[in-house]
Amino acid sequence: MELAYIPSPSRGVLHLGPIPLRGYAFCIIIGVFLAVWLGNKRWVARGGRPGTVADIAVWAVPFGLVGGRLYHVITDYELYFSEGRDWVDAFKIWEGGLGIWGAIALGAVGAWIGCRRRGIPLPAWADALAPGIVFAQAVGRWGNWFNQELYGRETDVPWALHITSTTDGRLPGYYHPTFLYESLWCVGVGFLVIWADRRFKLGHGRAFALYVAAYCVGRGWIEYMRVDDAHHILGLRLNDWTAMGVFLLAVIYIVVSARLRPGREETVEPGADASGEGDSTGDGDGKTVGLDKKADASAEDAEGTSGTGSAEDVDDGPAKDTEAAEPAKAAEPAKADDAADDAADAGEPAKGGAESAEAAKKS
Repeated sequence: MELAYIPSPSRGVLHLGPIPLRGYAFCIIIGVFLAVWLGNKRWVARGGRPGTVADIAVWAVPFGLVGGRLYHVITDYELYFSEGRDWVDAFKIWEGGLGIWGAIALGAVGAWIGCRRRGIPLPAWADALAPGIVFAQAVGRWGNWFNQELYGRETDVPWALHITSTTDGRLPGYYHPTFLYESLWCVGVGFLVIWADRRFKLGHGRAFALYVAAYCVGRGWIEYMRVDDAHHILGLRLNDWTAMGVFLLAVIYIVVSARLRPGREETVEPGADASGEGDSTGDGDGKTVGLDKKADASAEDAEGTSGTGSAEDVDDGPAKDTEAAEPAKAAEPAKADDAADDAADAGEPAKGGAESAEAAKKS
């Protein structure tokens, strides 16, 4: 008998009158709100407007839910379209079954539509939302706990998950809580992305790519531990191959993007600022370069032009004029003396020479 283990809930749904309240759905909803809240804070810190993340999430979330469900139904089609199954169950998303790969892929399409309508670069929006998405996954994994699904091999570790349900061929017993492993891994990835983003100022989608790559590493070894039915290729589960392929794509994107577009976007939302007033732009760390500062700089330039420079011109002007005038005044007696000498050489009376000199002086 196990002395320590993680108990499973006796049921995954509560009824509020005729309304069913499902633990799986609650985890998804809480995760979405967490992602939007954190994404909004990071978007504003980068220079975007408050509310923009939520506006685009209106497009991204429905697309993501549809994509996640499609991936699950396609890769586990026998659960819905094999003999004895009801295909209508494929639409019962509240019973569990969302593939993160499809959710991210189709959710990106919805986000692209929303970003395009707002004139916002999708990579910048994805970078702001990346930690929130992976934290949302951490919360959403607890929905598997409510449904007693996606657990690992049998184990006797103190943190073993006690499965009590017999639905869909489950065998009661104690298993590795892979939902918990993935939840904790997602929390670690979220903090890794936040740290790396601050340390290296990731931009142009590289923070999002780092989240994807780091998540795939954890998903690979966690997926390997699971015992639920899945398609296998060369001895590995389909999701293992998917994780490896997506990991490589994410790493390639980081390397190529860093070479082609180093640094971070200077402006993520034209006309917005960190306070949402639309009069400055953020530098990605919560700092802003406002138009007021630009106005102050212009005022200082104007002051320098009309103050310091003009004053020098005013001070130097009269001095230069005075210096130019003094030689002219000194030259006047010299001209008079020259006139007298000329008159004497011509044989004119001294009086005439004096009169000429006097006239020259008067002139």
